[in-house]
Amino acid sequence: MLRGMSLQYALLGVLEARPMTGYELTRFFEAAPRWVWSAPHSQIYPALRQMEQAGLIEGRQEIRGTKLRRMVYSITERGLEELRTWLGTDHAAAPVRDAFFLQALFFDMIDPDQAASVLKTHVAEQEQLIAEWRAHREALLAKDTDLLKERLKNRPPAEHDRIAKLKAHVFAGQIAVARARADWARESLRLLAEET
Repeated sequence: MLRGMSLQYALLGVLEARPMTGYELTRFFEAAPRWVWSAPHSQIYPALRQMEQAGLIEGRQEIRGTKLRRMVYSITERGLEELRTWLGTDHAAAPVRDAFFLQALFFDMIDPDQAASVLKTHVAEQEQLIAEWRAHREALLAKDTDLLKERLKNRPPAEHDRIAKLKAHVFAGQIAVARARADWARESLRLLAEET
């Protein structure tokens, strides 16, 4: 079992919907605001090699056009079993490493205007995430994302609404977290204004 390696489980979860090339996976994971996990190209390809060696996925070379070769990865039965085991297992919370809150912890060391600038930027970033996640949540509820469409092809129609609602609910959680962070930053701005 690949314990503690969430990227591999994220890749397995995506590949369960449909086979993809490393390039497609990289593009998917680089679009982080549309999803819950991000990873750079430099992490994805080594993970794919490791997963293939472990028998969790298999790569099949395809030829596009006359010469272009590409590797298409798909999940194996062993990979699906591994993913389901991981999904059904309680996992300890990851250690907290939040650069923004670490920065905020030491705001007393800088000019309040500088701290306010950081806080305002954070609020704007959270509002942008809320907008992106809200749009993605709505697309999921409408069953109108490429990956969900692929996943639903392999699921009984009676389950489609439940699957879409479960996936959309994850983004409702992301929205709630971003809203709480933005509200916290606004309260911090109020506290900074009291000091001056």
